[in-house]
Amino acid sequence: MKDLSLETEPLRGGRALNLIKLLLLSGVGVFLFFAQIELGGRSTIPVDHLSSYIVREHRLLAVVFIMALMVWGALRPLQDGSWRRSPGAALFTAIKWAGLALAGVHLAGLTPDWANQRDMLPFLFERLALSVGVLIPIGALALTFLLGFGLLEIIGVLLQRVMRPLFRTPGHSALDAVASFVGSYSVGLLVTSKMYAQGRYSVRDAAVIATGFSTVSATFMVVVARTLGLMEYWTFYFWATLLVTFAVTAITAYLPPISRLPHQDVAPETAGERSRFNRALDAGIARYASREPLHRMLWGNLLDGLRMSATVVASILAVGFAGLCLAKFTPVFEWIGLLLKPALMLADAMLGTTGASAASGAFASGLAEMFLPAILLKEAEFAVRALAAIVSVSMVLFLSGCIPCILATGIPLRVSHLLIVWLLRTVLSIVLGAAVIAAGLSMGWLPTV
Repeated sequence: MKDLSLETEPLRGGRALNLIKLLLLSGVGVFLFFAQIELGGRSTIPVDHLSSYIVREHRLLAVVFIMALMVWGALRPLQDGSWRRSPGAALFTAIKWAGLALAGVHLAGLTPDWANQRDMLPFLFERLALSVGVLIPIGALALTFLLGFGLLEIIGVLLQRVMRPLFRTPGHSALDAVASFVGSYSVGLLVTSKMYAQGRYSVRDAAVIATGFSTVSATFMVVVARTLGLMEYWTFYFWATLLVTFAVTAITAYLPPISRLPHQDVAPETAGERSRFNRALDAGIARYASREPLHRMLWGNLLDGLRMSATVVASILAVGFAGLCLAKFTPVFEWIGLLLKPALMLADAMLGTTGASAASGAFASGLAEMFLPAILLKEAEFAVRALAAIVSVSMVLFLSGCIPCILATGIPLRVSHLLIVWLLRTVLSIVLGAAVIAAGLSMGWLPTV
């Protein structure tokens, strides 16, 4: 049967020319997110250099920008009435206002002494809120080039063959999975929810994608790496985290509660006459040919980044501050951390460290906010910091963002499901993350001290 995919797509300037443009424009995205450049004695990726420059050299502008975002984020639910939609929406609105209040208290110099310690509210605002608030919109603009011109479609088709046996999801979910991981959990969950609503995912398919790939974005990973002093090893960190995240997802897809969710093969695979590589190129070129104008993609992504920043910055301050208080003044996370002790002791044995098992409470704090392990372990030894950086992303689920977003979708997952999956993912991420770091140390890719 003749393949008609290229005959029906609106090509502009020919297949070869479109492919060249696709690769060049996507290469810009690859450069912005993966090229290590040294400036001012600091080696990091271009997106991080730009956001750091703005925060460092134009702090007043950055502060005004962040405060405006938080005011906007706090007022929006009241203006559109979305805070009434569910208890979760009301809770998130309260979190936004709490974050705005904390920022105001800090900037007005009214912070109590116990909360004004260097690693408490000042750290959350100066080192995280400002950095994240500026970085997300810049990263969203850069993601236009990584996601918008067909590169992910090519990757998605090439990965189709591994999706069903590894992750128990249909082949087309490869694109959703990669977009969720590279983009952001909110955008990824939006795509997954739409696919489920359209009947293209079963309950189990949607659960695997939502709990396995919809983690924080690449721009968030930059903040984690920066906080933990790992930007010099960004390339290793990114690919190690991707490997561990996908491996953990492959395992949890076969474990309860996900394995027991309802499933019907709603999208059986069909083989075409063209080779997989050619079909991948066809998909990428078709995406490039049907793209929106660049300025529209940039504007749309910028708006998405601003919305996310307005929510996330407030969550970092409110949930992060609550989590730090719980971690510093209560034994809550120490109790939860007991469940992680065996895995962390094994990690210590693999890495030749002692700090991982002693920091079980810090690792457990990721359930509240994925940044908390990075905050609490920023002074730990290198291998423990690297493990915390991987685990905080690979665990995927956290109460300040991803879990409420999943509950707000139409995917029928309960809180109990999500908490069990969090525990499974965290334990597996610790063990596999330690194995990858140990390999990096033995190969000389990471420092031994």
